[in-house]
Amino acid sequence: MKKITLLTLGLILAFSCSKENPNEIVEPNSEISESQKLLPVSEINAYIEGELKQNGDVNWMEAPSSVLWSAVVHGGEVLSVGFGEKGESYSIQRSSRLNDARENIYNIIQSTEGASKSNSVISADEILNVTDVKVTSLETIKTLQKTDQIRYLDPIGYGFYLQEDNSNQQKSAGCSKSGQSINSGDYRVISPNARLPWNFDIHKVPQAWNYSTGAGITVGLIDTGISASQNLLGSGFNDGASNGRFVQRFGTFIDSPWWWSNNIDGPNDKCGHGTSMASAIASPRNDDFMPVGVAYNCNLVAYRGTEDVVLNDYHERKGVSNALKALGNRGDVKIISMSIGYPWSIGNVKDAVKYAYGKGKMIIAAGGTSTTFTNWYGVIFPASMSETVAVTGIKDNGYNRCNICHDGSKIDFTIVMERAGNSSRNVPVLGFNTGTQTYVGGSSVATATTAGIAALVWARNPNMTRAQVLDKLKKAGEFYPNRNSKFGYGNIDALKAVQ
Repeated sequence: MKKITLLTLGLILAFSCSKENPNEIVEPNSEISESQKLLPVSEINAYIEGELKQNGDVNWMEAPSSVLWSAVVHGGEVLSVGFGEKGESYSIQRSSRLNDARENIYNIIQSTEGASKSNSVISADEILNVTDVKVTSLETIKTLQKTDQIRYLDPIGYGFYLQEDNSNQQKSAGCSKSGQSINSGDYRVISPNARLPWNFDIHKVPQAWNYSTGAGITVGLIDTGISASQNLLGSGFNDGASNGRFVQRFGTFIDSPWWWSNNIDGPNDKCGHGTSMASAIASPRNDDFMPVGVAYNCNLVAYRGTEDVVLNDYHERKGVSNALKALGNRGDVKIISMSIGYPWSIGNVKDAVKYAYGKGKMIIAAGGTSTTFTNWYGVIFPASMSETVAVTGIKDNGYNRCNICHDGSKIDFTIVMERAGNSSRNVPVLGFNTGTQTYVGGSSVATATTAGIAALVWARNPNMTRAQVLDKLKKAGEFYPNRNSKFGYGNIDALKAVQ
């Protein structure tokens, strides 16, 4: 059986297809000076791995200039520059000091690159204190690393860390559009004729429905979009016991080979992962004999911000950042579910998380799913941020993480989502096409399930703050009032949470 695993790191090594050939240098119409020795991808990746093992992240501001510059060039010559003082991720009204800091960046580039502002600026964000610029000169990197009022320098187009081995890149990470037969032991039928996923009973979701079904709460989903071919997440979203709600779809992912293209690809899922997450959160409860979602009466606003679950492309990172800002600006959105990520922090996404968090959103993120990094790597980004709620998946035989799930001190909650005796039997969800079903696993489905439970809790009193809802989730955790070193507050009792 196929399994849609989720999230990042080594997952790419097993499931992704390279968007570029990592053995080739990406050179958009520029000439590299003989004096500037471009490092190969293998050497850059060795530096990255060393930083991840030692520090758990990569601080490119502190990287050797040659490493950062080489990563920028390999990544399409795009450098993301966060400006301002530490903590100034965004500005509703940008001060003259911040404007001056941004202009100073442009002046440096004009001096070191010999390029005008119009030819060097790829994107200048209006809310986040970040600008993306074209860089070809090592001198530009050296100068910016010494410049005040710069928070970070990111080679935002560099995504070869998880793609160096082409032999393992057969599919896009976490993507599958194939339907599956669901084992009869992995669901039970409830009225009016819906399939209740087996793990819902473990978390007492059916009992919680006596108090709340998520009505009136809007959940935001940032993923690969929703399939246009799945009617129950479209025109059939209001059906059976699911009624009086809405589903909306938007797209922020730019599907173009050229780094500074503005060609938005639209809201429809081409991967399958986002459709599975939408189903786990909000699939309708009807008589179609299909899997029901946790919050089957909540509203859903889905953004196609990424191509697959791994944020290893400039357009994916930009797409997720823009989706976070858009959902942050919506007063009706309470929760944002993100079953996507990357091994190290991405500046513009981090800024956007902080922006949405500042707007009162509860951001629930996947702790990580991979095939090769689980032995030494902890929680991935953005679940590693203090502004997010980190979730991972475990088996049904106690606190044993799923075969490819990550754990660690930054995990907040766990969801049972995998049969101990068969890792292919995880959570049933709607398939990519109407009338089909499939399984989905990893910390992805654990995250979406938690977002659904949070919607149940919030629907009990829509005037609650994020902190109040989070407190109820914590108190409903199996380990509360303590935290487990690997699994946070543990499994959530949805019934206890809504009571």
